[in-house]
Amino acid sequence: MNRGGLLVAGTTSDAGKSVVTAGICRWLVRQGVKVAPFKGQNMSLNSFVTREGAEIGRAQAMQAQAARVEPTALMNPVLLKPGSDRSSQVVLMGKPVGEMSARGYHGSRQGALLDTVVGCLEELRGSHDAVICEGAGSPAEINLRRTDIVNMGVARAARLPVLVVGDIDRGGVFASFFGTTALLAPEDQELLAGFLVNKFRGDVSLLQPGLDMLKSLTGRDTYGVLPYQHGLGIDEEDGLRVSLRGTVRESVVAPPAGADVLRVAVCAVPLMSNFTDVDALAAEPGVVVRFVDRAEELVDADLVVVPGTRGTVKALEWLHERGLADALVRRAAEGRPVLGICGGFQVLGERIEDEVESRAGVVDGLGLLPVRVRFAVEKTLARPVGEALGAAVEGYEIHHGVADVLGGEPFLDGCRVGAVWGTHWHGSLESDDFRRAFLREVAAAAGRRFVAAPDTSFADLREEQLDRLGDLIERHADTDALWRLIEGGAPAGLPFVPPGAPS
Repeated sequence: MNRGGLLVAGTTSDAGKSVVTAGICRWLVRQGVKVAPFKGQNMSLNSFVTREGAEIGRAQAMQAQAARVEPTALMNPVLLKPGSDRSSQVVLMGKPVGEMSARGYHGSRQGALLDTVVGCLEELRGSHDAVICEGAGSPAEINLRRTDIVNMGVARAARLPVLVVGDIDRGGVFASFFGTTALLAPEDQELLAGFLVNKFRGDVSLLQPGLDMLKSLTGRDTYGVLPYQHGLGIDEEDGLRVSLRGTVRESVVAPPAGADVLRVAVCAVPLMSNFTDVDALAAEPGVVVRFVDRAEELVDADLVVVPGTRGTVKALEWLHERGLADALVRRAAEGRPVLGICGGFQVLGERIEDEVESRAGVVDGLGLLPVRVRFAVEKTLARPVGEALGAAVEGYEIHHGVADVLGGEPFLDGCRVGAVWGTHWHGSLESDDFRRAFLREVAAAAGRRFVAAPDTSFADLREEQLDRLGDLIERHADTDALWRLIEGGAPAGLPFVPPGAPS
């Protein structure tokens, strides 16, 4: 028998669906409910590897942590990893199955995946008290409704009630709520139970007349008004681009433990993936992280990070075009720290042989590390553990490139030459002792009197953040009404709001 469920949709991308889904999961698990997250289809370059070796969106992995369950491929059966504006790698049940154009995917493949998506959802519902699903973009994208497997398509197939989240900080939230409802077919409107306002600033009583009018126009309740709060960012989806500003989450951290701070510059390469690797650095007192795209921005950096990317050769070309490649070579010659992660590690090597991702053939790397990379058709997906710099460390791997390390000092799966480090391991900096040891090395090479704080626990900080999301739901949403929705489905007799879309 299927148990409770809810689909959290949004008026737009980045309306707060991921945050609200995580918050509901944390609120429910604190009430003793066995809950799991789910997203039928995710488009993101920010991914994670589960313990069974499946690649899923990091947002769903974070939501699983909010629910205090182990993430699995069931929670994100379809992952699209953009390689350009027009094509994406399709990852099905955690494994890549090919590259497809947007037209080809939406024209044929997507609709055929609905049974797989619904099957995964039903399996989760059979083993949990509740499953909180996240939609994508807007459910009112009428050009894509015929093949939809993540919004109203899955809601209708599984008879899930739908809660629509709107970001009032952007403005136009009432028009967005009404318009979203009015663009849905009658059968879809039957499942749209109500609304949730996100990022409200000010006196909620001033909002109430608008909420009352929205109820009279749509016949649907607003299930809560969440206040705007800083520092609530989570492991986000990123589409094709991420902003160079605000990518590192706003947070309040303690003052530096030493006399100096460390300045970290992250090269914002095209198709940047797993940019959350630097979140653990940003959480350290006295470490300042910024994303950069100009060579002059590297001048005062104590550490430069070349992050992962879905387009290694494209990233290398971009670094050359912007003068960043020459700046990195100069840094290495001067003994100033550089860290390459995954695609960034490959860029720092001597040679890249790519007949898989870019099909560019043999391309010279920056030559900062004695490494040669050959792209394999099969993707490496792993959860390695090990030791480096005298500390235990674990991470995860997601890459087609196979590295042949020809020299240097061993560093995780890669190597180190002077103050240049390279590894395929994502997430290694989340290991606290290893991160502190690495920062001590960076500070020594940079000549900074930086002292790593002895008690920063990245895992604890993440838990605190997830608890804050649960607190938001508990304090500012109508949780009794939410539970009735999860347990009993959409209210009967919800009125149709014209004009609607064709069925």
